[in-house]
Amino acid sequence: MGLRETKNEFEDALERFKTLVCVNETALDHKYNLLNRQYQFCCAKSEAVSNRIRAIEQVSEALFKEWESELNEYTNRNLRSHSKQQLKLARQNYARLIKSMQKAEAKIQPVLAAFKDQVLYLKHNLNAQAIAALRHEFIEIGIDISQLIHAMEQTITEASQFVAVLTEQKALPGR
Repeated sequence: MGLRETKNEFEDALERFKTLVCVNETALDHKYNLLNRQYQFCCAKSEAVSNRIRAIEQVSEALFKEWESELNEYTNRNLRSHSKQQLKLARQNYARLIKSMQKAEAKIQPVLAAFKDQVLYLKHNLNAQAIAALRHEFIEIGIDISQLIHAMEQTITEASQFVAVLTEQKALPGR
């Protein structure tokens, strides 16, 4: 590979460097990672709560439907009436309970949204720090590469002059 190609390779390396530089972890990184893990855990727990409430609703509705249909199987009117009254009370208690569960569930999403905002804000601060660090690294390496390219250009010029002198000496008569 000639000096010109090497010079071009260094110029290309400078461009690739922009996409490869890593920034050292900071206290902000650790805080973000911790809060993000906690946020993910809370999201999973929230989903579990919602799934549990849906399961309770499905089972309860199936139970009430079965209970209702079985009332007709009674032959004793008093027992049927008493069971029907129990069903009515159970449905009322269930309605209060499920309403309380749904109310508690509804409070989860605003809290998760606020939590997510904080995690995103930390993440974006990390992004800003990373960009600032990259800029500093880029400036330092850019200077080093510029000096190297300049030295290579001087070497190319000197080599070209030397080759030109050699070529002239070969072309001189009597040699």
